[in-house]
Amino acid sequence: MDYDLMAKLVGVGLLLMYLASIISALEAILKSRTSQGAVAWTISLLTFPFIALPAYLIFGRNRFDGYLEKRDEIERESLRLIQRTSDNIQDHLAPVSAGSPMHTSLLNLARMPATRGNALQLLVDGQATFDDIKYGLASAQHYILFQFYIIRDDALGRSLGRVLADKARDGLKVYLLYDEIGSRQFQKSGLLKQLRMAGVKAAPFNTTQGPRNRFQLNFRNHRKVVVVDGRKAWIGGHNVGDEYLGLNKRIGHWRDTHTRVEGPAVLGAELAFATDWLWASQSHLEVDWNFSREAPGQSTVLVFPSDPASEYEEAGLMFHQCIVAAERRIWIASPYFVPDRGIMAALQLAALRGVDVRIMIPDEPDGPLVAMANWSFTRELLACGGKVYRYQGGFMHQKVLLMDDELAGVGTANFDNRSFRLNFEITLLVNDPGFAGEVQAMLEQDLERSRQVGLSEFDSKPVWFPLAMAIARLFSPVL
Repeated sequence: MDYDLMAKLVGVGLLLMYLASIISALEAILKSRTSQGAVAWTISLLTFPFIALPAYLIFGRNRFDGYLEKRDEIERESLRLIQRTSDNIQDHLAPVSAGSPMHTSLLNLARMPATRGNALQLLVDGQATFDDIKYGLASAQHYILFQFYIIRDDALGRSLGRVLADKARDGLKVYLLYDEIGSRQFQKSGLLKQLRMAGVKAAPFNTTQGPRNRFQLNFRNHRKVVVVDGRKAWIGGHNVGDEYLGLNKRIGHWRDTHTRVEGPAVLGAELAFATDWLWASQSHLEVDWNFSREAPGQSTVLVFPSDPASEYEEAGLMFHQCIVAAERRIWIASPYFVPDRGIMAALQLAALRGVDVRIMIPDEPDGPLVAMANWSFTRELLACGGKVYRYQGGFMHQKVLLMDDELAGVGTANFDNRSFRLNFEITLLVNDPGFAGEVQAMLEQDLERSRQVGLSEFDSKPVWFPLAMAIARLFSPVL
């Protein structure tokens, strides 16, 4: 054995490791979204490169390379076709006024106009949601777009899969998109093989494709979107699995919310899916972008997609805008209460100016770190007069917001840094007092199944509790 050669190779490896750590530290300084993150990564990379460099490759970058170009391509082409084939798109655009909750900032962030003339159906819990989706899939005449973060090969997955397979055999174009991390078991399942054999075009999101994204396992496509024939879309918190029907005995009742929308707003859901599909499969959807959608209702809807490829933290800014614009009420239901510093400050200021600030989270959150982070931010909000409720009727997974008496949001974005910065998400923002009233009534029923948290609870916590909250707070950017 040539020990001199081995020593030289080890020396070269160490040199390359340190050079890579220095380059990564410079990248962290230039590109980290927060100064705290830049300082933490720089110190770690320069001090402990053997540990910090692999961690940085997986968790450090928060910009998803390459996706913007695909999104721009889809939006240019689809909007060109829409304008070429239709004269009535302008008839569906909602005017934006100074008094409208659809603020210009939200429209600019969404890159889509708000449209009026939509009809909505609030779907509470899994049975109502999947019965409605299954009925919609069965009625499809031309094409189906089907996207979920988690798809399981269980009774629910196979039930929906049979409908998708039947439609593909009938000659419809059926596109199925899933996240390869959230649906890692589905990727190896017999269900996926059967769907492909039936003619369903199925693809994982392929988060790690491209040389710059090879190690980027920290990004997730968390969207849940179903579109039928460009006329109906379903968006909300459910994934495809028996537990979302409350059939998991360990978890028990699963509290979640979905919404069906019909009308011109469906175009926004199609565009989001089309961009994800182009990224995942490197191919375009074969759908008719002809804007011949009717106006079946009265609701004004903004489809708000957000992703980690954008210059702005779109989901976080959406929540921030709704909080600062609230005059009487801001209610937020989410399985996670792990906001960043700016959004926490906005909540505190809203509470201090007399807005009814309510946060509803599960009584038993998903994991100990999330639980301790929830407690940390709870204490901070309660001190300013905000209210926090812990849902006790099962596991609460819905992502819902209610601003004043006009604006309601239902979607996939959690109230945490991961959804703000790292996930691909989509939210329906609805400006309609009638729909907002339905959401209010739904949330009031949830509040009746919840207990309100008081500051006195912290006095009875064990001596280690403050330290545990502080440690969880340090990890909150990646929870």
